[in-house]
Amino acid sequence: MPKYIDVHKNMKGVKLEDVAEAHAKDLKVQDKYGVKFEKYWVDEEQGTIYCLSHAPNKEAISKTHKEAHGLLPEETFEVKEGS
Repeated sequence: MPKYIDVHKNMKGVKLEDVAEAHAKDLKVQDKYGVKFEKYWVDEEQGTIYCLSHAPNKEAISKTHKEAHGLLPEETFEVKEGS
């Protein structure tokens, strides 16, 4: 299954704890759309969140985020892992 990184920008004031809560909500919904969220990173200073997942397509990731907490990514990139 393809691997993706999605990016949420302009989240001024976001804290790691906020993202942990949103991630927990994603995990409750992910199976419905065939998504497997793996990790996330937060740049609190810039207000940017990065989410790593396996998914059938970009749309499945957006649908999961929308249903779980309503925070949609501005960008989603398919990525391939290297060493």
